[in-house]
Amino acid sequence: MKRALIIGASGGIGAAVCSHLSERQCAVVGLSRNKDDLDITDRASVDRVLGNLEGTFDFILIATGILAPAGGTPEKSLEQVDATAMQTVMAANVIGPALVLRHVTRLLPKDGRAVVATLTARVGSITDNHLGGWYSYRASKAAANQVVRTAAIEIGRRRKDVIVVALHPGTVATRFTEAFKGHDKVSPESAATNLLAVADGLTRDDTGKFFDWKAEEVPW
Repeated sequence: MKRALIIGASGGIGAAVCSHLSERQCAVVGLSRNKDDLDITDRASVDRVLGNLEGTFDFILIATGILAPAGGTPEKSLEQVDATAMQTVMAANVIGPALVLRHVTRLLPKDGRAVVATLTARVGSITDNHLGGWYSYRASKAAANQVVRTAAIEIGRRRKDVIVVALHPGTVATRFTEAFKGHDKVSPESAATNLLAVADGLTRDDTGKFFDWKAEEVPW
């Protein structure tokens, strides 16, 4: 990777990926709400920030998302589903990445390998859902997976060497997961190492697929 764009660079995973890429002598552009006033749920904000970018990138990572609205937690039952909370989660986890992906083709090389990855989550897998609950988060990640799958088809028509994938980073020890004490977690640094290893190993045949941090394909 020679030049990378990280959306969500101030988050635990995004920051760690930026650090690892810099150590690999990759030129990194990191964008975030804190530093760049980027609100990925707002089209005008996305257009303003990404529209000012110049040149091309051979690695683009969308590392944004929320588990629940501020102060909230994922629903454990249907009775806990709230329309406003679900809209907030959908805006962050589905609409945001879709608005970013609108700009991606322009930022990719016309020829040569490039990778576009969006962080989703295994719980977005409909096939792999055996526990239930977490309605808004599960639904948002399933929808995000569909956005990635569809974008891979469209982008592939214009950039034949580009690989577009959804990635599951595992359970990472960040503010995002601090309330979940019983889960095995990896550090953001380990997650970044794993994700970059997956990205490095992808081929054109992998575009439009969903992989976990071990490079194993996750069922939709």
